[in-house]
Formats: sequence, structure tokens, C-alpha cells
Amino acid sequence: MRTGKAAIALDLPLPTALAQGKQQGAYAALRDAILDKRLPAGTRLPSTRTLAERWQLSRGTLELVFERLRDEGYVSRVAGSGTRVCAVIPDLFIAAGSNPGPGQPAGEVAASVTSGVQVGVPFVARLADPALFPVKAWSRALVKALSSAPPAQLSAPDPAGLPALREQIADYLRRYRGIRCHASELIVTSGIRQCIDLLARSVIRPGDKACVEDPGYRTARSLFERAGAQVVAVPVTAEGIDEQVLEIHLDARLACVTPAHQSPLGVTLSVSRRLMLLDWAKRADAWIVEDDYDSEFNYNNAPLPALKALDHGDRVIYCGSFNKTLFAGLRVGFMLVPANLRGQLLATLQGTGGAVGITEQLGLAEYLANGSFVRYLRQARQAYQQRRDLLLQCLAEQAPGRFTVTGQQAGLHFVLWLPAGSNEQAFCQRAAQQGLHLQPIGSFCQQVQLPPAVIIGFTALTSAQLRFAAGKLAALLREVF
Repeated sequence: MRTGKAAIALDLPLPTALAQGKQQGAYAALRDAILDKRLPAGTRLPSTRTLAERWQLSRGTLELVFERLRDEGYVSRVAGSGTRVCAVIPDLFIAAGSNPGPGQPAGEVAASVTSGVQVGVPFVARLADPALFPVKAWSRALVKALSSAPPAQLSAPDPAGLPALREQIADYLRRYRGIRCHASELIVTSGIRQCIDLLARSVIRPGDKACVEDPGYRTARSLFERAGAQVVAVPVTAEGIDEQVLEIHLDARLACVTPAHQSPLGVTLSVSRRLMLLDWAKRADAWIVEDDYDSEFNYNNAPLPALKALDHGDRVIYCGSFNKTLFAGLRVGFMLVPANLRGQLLATLQGTGGAVGITEQLGLAEYLANGSFVRYLRQARQAYQQRRDLLLQCLAEQAPGRFTVTGQQAGLHFVLWLPAGSNEQAFCQRAAQQGLHLQPIGSFCQQVQLPPAVIIGFTALTSAQLRFAAGKLAALLREVF
């Protein structure tokens, strides 16, 4: 007599969707049983041989079905342990649309998921997926680095950052971003936000003009305003920041841009526009802050070299972050700064006590040195491209002609443009009722007015979550068309 969860799996009825094909029917039967929680998390599925006999299908057909379920994140397959329903599927993505639990008001739930990007929450999951991060490789690097670190290094770290880490970052920038640089030009920070904060505190004087992209990175605008700057919103065109508008502001102190994958529109700053921007900085005696937040993830071809790679006048302050590539909680970034700004920035960094922990720096230096970082990037890039393609395919199949997308060639998100005449706020509210948390493009705008659109973050969602959420999003798009 069969008992336990395995019996539940074996007693599933013969698939009723065999008219779609034996493989598709078996796949749909198992997937739906998982989504409906008839196969709870942790359930061990019967072997393909046993289920083939039960359903009168070939074992080869069921092997293909099990592999597809594994690839999409519904099940895990481990030699000696069999095939089991993954714990994270479907509990996490189904919970995203469920009612608040006891003692948790609905308003608090809404606030928690709309306050920023989050893993597993469609579609604000525009960050690195921590499930892809190779913890074992990181642990080995961390142990090796700590065991060989001299005591003085642990108690008296360099204020600019661990020299070994800065050497590795400089080597990476030379190899992969086309930037001629030296470790002495780098300052290690907790991320791009701290880079911009240090610049706002050190470079901006009350009343200075600071040019930002519109739409653009809201935090940069806020930090410059807090420092007393007169923030100028410069529109973004299909080629990037509008140089004709920028030309009006030759008295600006700096301009903050995202050239590789504009945040949030996703456009790439063209080469001609890059050269014009550098020329503007020279004539205005201004700084350019290059926020290179997700350039590592380009899915169609190699990304353009960084803007800093074209900077012969030393006007560009280049900012990068490992939080966007490895995992958000790492809190390690860096900035490549001109020599005459280095002293000011280091003084501010020491004065605010914002230095990065030595342990993280040691581990990351070794992780970069042994090649693990580049290997991980290749794997993550492939995974994110597959997720992007899956999401776009699902939307195209289920809501054809109801939307257009831009910015999908790179990065951790793309922009989904709604049908003309749509109310993006009402669309986002309707989506929230379905468990989808969307950020309207209008929330990133300061002065410009754009057609209705929403930001779609996809990288920190599993294949199963993407399929499930895409179905809901497609249904909403069909409603408003």
C-alpha cells in the first residue's frame, strides 16, 4: 500500500489534455497539480518508469516532461533523491497575490512590496537573482582570503579600499569595459548610491546646477537636492540624454547619466551623443557621473565600451556596483575618480564612516582573482536572457498586438508600453489586485510626459513565476486594449 506524498503524486488522474499532444498533456497535468497545490512543496514524484505505466505513456516522453519542469523551476532532480516539487514553487509566487495574513493589514503588505525591487515579486524583481549566486565558490574565496590576511590588514584597512580589490577591479575594467585605469584611481564604496552621495557632499555647492536624466534615477535627483543643488531635468531621447537641452546649461557643475542601459527607458547612449557629452563637459568645465549599473548584462551583442573609455579629458567619474551583478546584500561598489577629486571624496568618506567592511573586500578580491566572477557573469547572463525570452514569448502568445517593449536588449528590466489612451495608474492598481506590482513610467519623470508604460523587472523570477505572472499581465493587457 502506498502512503505519504508519493502516493498523492502517483494517484494523479490520467492527463485530460492529451489532445494537445502526449508530452504537452502530461506536462500540463503535473504543472497544474503543482500550481493548485495538489502536489505540495517537497512532494516526491514517482519515477518516470512508474508514471509511464500508470498513464500509458512512453518513459521517454515523461523524461522530457520532467526535464522541462526542472528547467522551469517547478521541480528539482537529484541523483539518489528522485524528483521533488521545489519548496519555492509555487508558494512564493502564489503568496504574492494572496490575502494578507492575520495581524498584517493590507496597507502594510502593499507598502512592503511597492517600496522597491524585491526577489520573487513580479514585476519589481529587477535585481540579481541570489539563487544563481554560487555560494560554495564564494565561501572558498572568503576562507582563502581571510586565512592569508595579515592581522594589520584586518585592523587598519586602507580608506580607499583594499589594494588587492582595487587591483582586481582595475584589471576587470581594462579587460571588459575598455577603460584605461590604475588601482590608485579607484575608491571602494557600498554601491552606486554611496558614490553619488559622496559626490553630492563633496563636489556640489549650494546653488550649483546638477543635470539629471528625465525620466531617470530618482535617488540621484534626491541626493543632489539634499546637497542644495539646483537640479535640472534633461529629457532623454532615443539616443540618450538630449544634448541640445544640455547645451543650455553650460554653467552646470555636473551631469549624471546612465549610458549603457538608460534607467529606466533602457536606451543606449549613441557614440555620437557620447562624444557630444564629453565635449559639453570640457566646455562647461563640468563633471560627468557615469552610472554603469547593469552593463554586464547585454543579450544581443557586446556592450559599447564605457563612456569613461572615451574620456581623454578626465571629466568622467565612473561608478559601478557588484550589488547589481552578484547579490544586493553584498554592499560593495566602486568609483573611478579624477586625481583632483580623490582627496575631497576620501575625506568625506572617512568623515561619514561609510567604509566597506574588510571581510567583504577580501572575499571579493579573491573571487575576482580566481576567475569566479567572470564565470558567474556568463552563467547569469545566459539565465537572464532565457528568462527575458520566456516572458516576451508568453506575452506575445497571450496578448498579441496589445503592447510594445523597449530596452529589452540589455539589463535587468525592460519597458512595456501600454495601448494608447491607457491610464497607467489605473492599470497598476488593477495589476496590484492580481498580485502584480508594477512601477509606472510616470513615477520616474520630473517634467517630461511620456505615453503610458510600466517597468518590467524579470531577472529575479523563476521560469514558473514568469509564466504564471505573464498570464495575469496578458489578461490585463487584453482588458485595456
